[in-house]
Amino acid sequence: MIGVAVLGATGTIGVNTLDVIRRHTGEYQIIALTAHSQYERLAKQCEEFNPDYAVLVSEEAADKLEKLLKQKGINTRVLHGADALEQVARLKEVDVVMAAIVGAAGLQSTLAAAQAGKRILLANKESLVMSGKLFMDQVRDNDATLLPIDSEHNAIFQCMSDDYAQGLDKIGVNKILLTGSGGPFRELPMAEFSKVTPEQAIAHPNWSMGKKISVDSATMMNKGLELIEACWLFATDLSKIKVVLHPQSIVHSMVEYVDGSILAQLGQPDMRTPIAHGLAWPRRIESGVSMLDLISMPDLQFAEPDMQRYPCLGLAREAMKTGGTATTILNAANEIAVQAFLDKKLNFTGIAKTVEFVLEQITARTADTIETVVSEDGHARIVAVDYIEKITMQAGAVH
Repeated sequence: MIGVAVLGATGTIGVNTLDVIRRHTGEYQIIALTAHSQYERLAKQCEEFNPDYAVLVSEEAADKLEKLLKQKGINTRVLHGADALEQVARLKEVDVVMAAIVGAAGLQSTLAAAQAGKRILLANKESLVMSGKLFMDQVRDNDATLLPIDSEHNAIFQCMSDDYAQGLDKIGVNKILLTGSGGPFRELPMAEFSKVTPEQAIAHPNWSMGKKISVDSATMMNKGLELIEACWLFATDLSKIKVVLHPQSIVHSMVEYVDGSILAQLGQPDMRTPIAHGLAWPRRIESGVSMLDLISMPDLQFAEPDMQRYPCLGLAREAMKTGGTATTILNAANEIAVQAFLDKKLNFTGIAKTVEFVLEQITARTADTIETVVSEDGHARIVAVDYIEKITMQAGAVH
């Protein structure tokens, strides 16, 4: 039995991970499930999978979970706090860690899994965006296995030869083609962007995702973060990666070789495919995803992204060029801005403006320690909050 810890079990990736494991109960054993505060959903998961540990970040939620499980006669040990997330990621009984906590909150536990030499199924792209070199050094130094779960990076991984770490030029790769749908506003007149509501932004045309990632898809910051992640995952730089709009979300990404070949991974827009690939690699297991019907499939379209329409994509590219903590600052400012947009304190176009302002205000430093990364993350959040409060007050004064 392969021991699995699912960090972020109540989110979209976590739920899909458990759905795949449910189909292979004889092969995988859930050792730990974690969530932020959704104790009722976590209680139902504990009832089904009977993990050794359940972790909630919120102490209040953990107390409620403990009472619920006691009433049901479930002996799962309940822990709480960020330290507990790291603790379960390091457990000797855990072979595989699904790193699916959204945002910067997932960094420390994912890093702990790397330090413990686990197989990491990386759905938390922010770990690499915030601390790329530091994170990859820990993976290498501790013989951890890092498998990408984002559909795009998983597609690239499937189309790449195993020795890509020696350099893409040496294995004949000319370009990584990173696809993105363009989100729900791909054809919306830009003059209407300031009127976009959170409800519209989270209604992705192809994928079922959490609110934050859905907004990132609408701004294409998600693609910018994936661009940064791809550089670290595949030991390359921006010159080797091209973002391509693909509205149908059928081709999840491609690898172009110097001989003129392009290898593509196709599939339904369903996260269970890359999750199953990561769980069983190098084997293949059934995921529950229906097969593509190539005969009835719609025409596949590809296009260049309009950088005026998607300024966040350009900001991410520039942050990666700058290096150091610039990508940490980018990610932190974006998380604050997206939450402000979801809370209706900031309009849609204000997301990019906030990120740009924070990047201009803070000079990037060398990301040589995790303490530096965490410090810069916190600094960027403070600057972003102050900026949003300021423009909110100015807007109120005008009205």
